[in-house]
Amino acid sequence: MAFVGKKFPDLDVDAMNDMGDTFKLNVLEEAKNKNKKVLLFWYPKDFTFVCPTELHAFQEALEEFEKRNTIVIGASCDTPEVHFAWLNTSKDNGGIEGVTYPILADSNRNLSSTLGILDITNESYNEETGVVTVEGDNVTYRATYLIDEEGTVFHEGINHMPVGRNVAEFLRLIDAYAHVQKNGEVCPANWEEGKEAMNANREGVASYLASN
Repeated sequence: MAFVGKKFPDLDVDAMNDMGDTFKLNVLEEAKNKNKKVLLFWYPKDFTFVCPTELHAFQEALEEFEKRNTIVIGASCDTPEVHFAWLNTSKDNGGIEGVTYPILADSNRNLSSTLGILDITNESYNEETGVVTVEGDNVTYRATYLIDEEGTVFHEGINHMPVGRNVAEFLRLIDAYAHVQKNGEVCPANWEEGKEAMNANREGVASYLASN
């Protein structure tokens, strides 16, 4: 199910911060109550390989997201305690020490299953035993959601496990959506802040293509 153009699910989820505090976090309410955009990125597992590179990359760009009135939130299906252990593991040991944004601990998988981003295949039910079995790790793909100030999703994307994300592309998408919100224009392919946008009509596209 695609969530673009729809409200993000209204669910409270356990979260952990770098201070070791476990608390409830509702992504939809974060956006609406704080009047901010939200970037929510999911990764498969703590203490793995591609994952720490992504968490550090989002941390390094945190100031750029804050300039754009955007909250960054990480998420996986690990428990808060495992998150805190990883947060206390140094970078040179594969840890994420130094990450300051909150990380969801969706260990009951309520939110990730609602979003449909779990690595589950070939689910089967044994009528004799009543046992349901699945193939897959039942962890999330590398899913990313951009949510506006009203709680509406304006971007979602899913990478397979081995493929890390490009943080700069999410900054570009936020810039483009902010331009649309402010100016009412639409942003063509490869648009970046400072480049020409266009009016969403025949004359607008003709004028843009003529000069580009």
